[in-house]
Amino acid sequence: MASLLGFPNPVNEKAARTVAAVVAASCALVLVTGWYWLLVPIAYGFVARVLTGPKLSPLGWFAQRVFAPRFLGKAKLVPGPPKRFAQGIGAVVTVTAALSALVFGWIGLANALLAMMVLFATLEAALGFCVGCRIFALLMRLGVIPQEVCEACNDISLVRQAA
Repeated sequence: MASLLGFPNPVNEKAARTVAAVVAASCALVLVTGWYWLLVPIAYGFVARVLTGPKLSPLGWFAQRVFAPRFLGKAKLVPGPPKRFAQGIGAVVTVTAALSALVFGWIGLANALLAMMVLFATLEAALGFCVGCRIFALLMRLGVIPQEVCEACNDISLVRQAA
């Protein structure tokens, strides 16, 4: 079971951006259609990616193994810990949105959280601007996250060596 858990380091940013594009579109679809049941697989995907990287996430697996290598070319490697942190934020937000809509009937809260996901995922997909990664970097600068959690965040050459 230990080999199943874990998050890749480094991460192919092109695959991460592919996942973000599908997340943005899926969350937008929920907002437009009111199909809140779709929050269940969206939230599952985030939780799976936090725990196992792409191993148990069909979207993550497809983006990493099929789409990015075949259609986006050579991998662009970035440190894994900030991406995992960003996936954790996505997990909290989408699980909260799912519970809000499906259990408590708080559609307004669910819609606000979905709108935030559309914005953040679109920034990642279209511009490569990862809000969760920026929060991670800020928390590292503040000393909340120890430097050793992501040595490659401070030295990009370590990411290239790991590849």
